[in-house]
Amino acid sequence: MEFMFLEYDSWLRMQIFKFFKHIKQRHLNFVVNPLVILGASASVLLFSTNANAAEQVILKYGSFQGKVSTNELNQFVQTGQTTPVLKAYLQASQQTPAVARKALTAGIKADPAFLDSLLSSWAGPVLVDQIGSVVSPPGKELDQRTLRTALSESIKQNGEVTLLGAIRNYPTAAVELRGDRLVSVYERLSTLAKLF
Repeated sequence: MEFMFLEYDSWLRMQIFKFFKHIKQRHLNFVVNPLVILGASASVLLFSTNANAAEQVILKYGSFQGKVSTNELNQFVQTGQTTPVLKAYLQASQQTPAVARKALTAGIKADPAFLDSLLSSWAGPVLVDQIGSVVSPPGKELDQRTLRTALSESIKQNGEVTLLGAIRNYPTAAVELRGDRLVSVYERLSTLAKLF
């Protein structure tokens, strides 16, 4: 899947390059509307932004472990619709769907420039550690720089820092979500959010 996406991304960039080269070769005497250039550039960036984003989430709680796609988790957050694995996770963690959905989406909302500066300040490693205690690559130690990058992407896209944003933008094929820490980290993020 990732290879096909990268192939499409390369094809799209080549088509844009050919278009502008054609205009230059023909010596057309018109000005290309800046919105066309902006639109073409934005589409390339839009399609290539999450090429390496996590596609699978490994839900863990105690001895329970199950896999869902990022799309299934997004659908759960947006609509409340659960899959058999999500139902089993909610039972194992004794969480209600409403609490789990809120824990994944609640976070710190503020001006993106402010949030980026917050990540770069003394508070950044603390925030990254908190989120990293819930979201990390499976079977590996937390890479703070990678998680910080995922959070920066989330800030650029949505103007907020959330657990779901970290999952959506984590640049590995899969991420691990440790449910035993989900609610406590959500509570800490909510406390931080009140400060902003």
